[in-house]
Amino acid sequence: MSLTVGTGPFGPHNSGTFNFDTGALKEHTLYLQESPKRIRTTFNGETVVDSRRAKLLHETKYLPVYYFPEEDVRTDLLVESEHATHCPFKGDASYRSVKVGDEVTEDAVWGYPEPLESSPIPADHIAFHWHAMDHWFEEDEEVFVHARDPYTRIDVLDSSRRVRVLVDGEVVAETVRPRLLLETGLPVRYYVPPEDVRMELLVPSGTRTQCPYKGDASYWSAEVGGGHVEDVAWSYPEPRRDAQRVGDHLCFLGEQVEFEIDGERHRSSASYFR
Repeated sequence: MSLTVGTGPFGPHNSGTFNFDTGALKEHTLYLQESPKRIRTTFNGETVVDSRRAKLLHETKYLPVYYFPEEDVRTDLLVESEHATHCPFKGDASYRSVKVGDEVTEDAVWGYPEPLESSPIPADHIAFHWHAMDHWFEEDEEVFVHARDPYTRIDVLDSSRRVRVLVDGEVVAETVRPRLLLETGLPVRYYVPPEDVRMELLVPSGTRTQCPYKGDASYWSAEVGGGHVEDVAWSYPEPRRDAQRVGDHLCFLGEQVEFEIDGERHRSSASYFR
């Protein structure tokens, strides 16, 4: 997922080994870098930010966040707020709301006018809550859910591993042609072609999720052993570029899901991200 979440090197489930004592790392390691992309965001039909000088903040346990120089922001659309917060790693944050016409999104903008000396965030840069805005664009491509991390990579590999998927002890899928999706910071996901899934045991679910890298996911629940297990499988009917090769394949996850990989039994992979 990124450097700072999941199993990424600075994430809470770090799975690697450094050549130094990781106790030397700060609780919230901060890394700020310039972005080469033109970033825009809109609210109620107005462009609020249009910047070619955005900076991307990486912070342990958090997804990346764009910070913009105030010169690239329509500050005439911002309204002062009394809301304030304190971060022991960045300083005291002041907030503003965004007002366009009669529409207001409260406390959507924050910055650190007097950042701590150890913080890399410039005093004249501000950030926006992603979901407080209507649309986000990197160059001319709309981006969903959160800022995409330049250190995230997705590989989809053909495999001949024998994969069996069991839900409450019942085999619901078995294949020797899975596609393995490897995404930075996440466990390996095994995607099974629908022909190798017992689709008669699955029922469509109303659950939908979005991923900025893979697309919009649709879900299935399982009817096994006389019981109902909610949202045990998902797929990407129209995946984005990096995940196109898992289109319509199904992936399984959940507390009641077990895998046999080449005969070795595994519990379902960690579920902190799909």
